Formats: sequence, structure tokens, C-alpha cells
Amino acid sequence: MTRTGSPAPPARPTSRDVARAAGVSQATVSLVLGEKWRGRVSERTAGAVRDAAEALGYRPNLAARNLRLGRTRTALLVVPSITNEYFARVYTGAARVAGENGFGVVLYPSPEGVGPARDPFGSAQAALDGIIASSMAADALAAIADGGLPLVMLDADPAEAGPAATVNLAIADGMRQIARHLLGLGHRPDRIAHLAAGIDTWTFRVRGQALTDALGTTPPAERSALDFEDARHATERLLTRPGPRPTALICDDDILAIGACKALRRLGLRVPDDISVTGYDDFALASAVEPELTTVRLPADAVGADGMTALLHTLEGRPVTGVELPVQLIARGSTAAPRQA
Repeated sequence: MTRTGSPAPPARPTSRDVARAAGVSQATVSLVLGEKWRGRVSERTAGAVRDAAEALGYRPNLAARNLRLGRTRTALLVVPSITNEYFARVYTGAARVAGENGFGVVLYPSPEGVGPARDPFGSAQAALDGIIASSMAADALAAIADGGLPLVMLDADPAEAGPAATVNLAIADGMRQIARHLLGLGHRPDRIAHLAAGIDTWTFRVRGQALTDALGTTPPAERSALDFEDARHATERLLTRPGPRPTALICDDDILAIGACKALRRLGLRVPDDISVTGYDDFALASAVEPELTTVRLPADAVGADGMTALLHTLEGRPVTGVELPVQLIARGSTAAPRQA
């Protein structure tokens, strides 16, 4: 009795097979499929190589290629928090662009949202091609970035030395849009208060300064951690100060705004009848509360995507410039004209 085994799987096509099918050398195949052919190979030849590779079902051996190039095709995304919706969306945008380019993204939070961020691998230079950092100071990344890894900063001071590029949101313009909205409803500058994030980062410093500039006066303010309960306590302190009660409360973040609304209910005040409230970010919860929250929508996924694109361009030796993405005021039910002018 003879035994017949399963048929052997078809051999995986090689670059030699592609070269033979296209009538070129293996070196030419490597240039074309490695996207290094421009100026060395004609458009027609490059097209023939790509067509042959597609017809044969050829896929480059990325592991071997990366070993030769000394690359891992991995980027590190450092964020202050992995539970915050904004940073989750930044990661989604970065991972999408990375995946389209054969890269992976490792998501890593800095300790308690505050630098300095430790090198998560003991020696990040050995495991990464570059770093993207969101809403952090560049010097907080010294332990990771020292060693020459390309660094792209998101939502960070564009004047800081070190990053290869910055990708920012029009943060100041967002605050100006909020101020114009409230002033247009009839709120007086001296009756608008500020619930500020108690975090000393560039993005929150810009928000505070932009608000002061837009109102023409420094508003009464309380600082709060990005936490519902802390925001509630800060709002209670702000509203129980001596003097006229504010008719509007501008919050640095949607989480702060929801905490503020909770405090107002406990104080027997209604939103927006007694006090208008605004947020910043347009998280999902902004339209889940009642009344829905007036806030500023941030294109977080675009920030991540543009940050990953800037890093890829840096790795390819292509010029990169700073990017600023527009933001949009979303007016909802938490703001209205004040009862008293």
C-alpha cells in the first residue's frame, strides 16, 4: 500500500522571480519595491517591476529587509494618558497611517501623565525608529529621545528645540471662538469665569492666555485636575467667592465642564438659564449630557495621522514643516443669553 502525502504548498515567489518576469536585475527590483528608484530607473521599468510583483503575488520579506537596514519599522507614541478619549483618537490616526506604510505603533503613557517619561524598553534606540509625543514638554522625553531618534511633537510649543516637526491644533483660535460666542450672546467680559486645567503644559497655557486676550481682561479662575470630582469642587469654590456670580463658565476641557455642571446642579443653579457652560475637545460625553455641551471640536485623529506622516517623512529624509490644524466651535444647549446683562 502506498501512501500519498499532501501536495507541497506552492513556492513563495522571490525577487529573482520578479526580476526574471520583468526582464530586469534583482538590484532593480530592490530599488523599485524599496521606493528608491527615482532618478535611477525609468517610470516604465518601475511600472513593469510593480506589475510583475503583483502578478506573481510577491511580497517583500520585511523582516530581512529591516535587519539589513537596521530598522524595526516601529514608532513609539507617548501620551499623558491612555484612558483619555482624545489620546485614543490620536493613536487611531497614527496607527492608520503607520499601517498603510508597513509600520507599527507602540502606545506608551508617561508616568501619571507627567514627565519625565521612562524609556519603556531599557534602550528605546535599539527597538524604535522614531518617537511621536502628544501634549508633553520636549525635555520630558530626554530619557527616550537622547540618542538621535527622530522626534515629532503633537500639541506642543513649536518654538521648542529638538523636535523634527510639530503638529498642532489652532488652540488659541478655539478659545477665541468660545469668547466670541459668549460675548455675542450678551455675556459681559467681567462676568465670564475660567475653570482651568491644573496642568502646566503648553496647550493649557495657550488656552488661558488666548482667553484673557479675547476678553480684554483676566477672568476669575480656579484650577482643577482633569477629573469630574475635582472640577466639581473647583467650580463650587469659584461660584462661592464674594461678588457678582459669573453668567458664563469657560472650561479648558469637556471633563471639567461636566464636573462644573454637576456642581451647578448641587448649588441649585440651572444650565444655561443661570450660568452658561462651555467645554473643549468635543468628547462623546459632550452630546450625551443634558443639556448638550457647547464645546470646541478637535480633529484628534488627523493630529495623529499628520504626526505619523511627519515622522515617516523625517525617516525618508524628506523635508517636514510645522502643521496647525483648524478647530471648530460646536454650539449646543449649554449656552444661552444671560438673564442679567
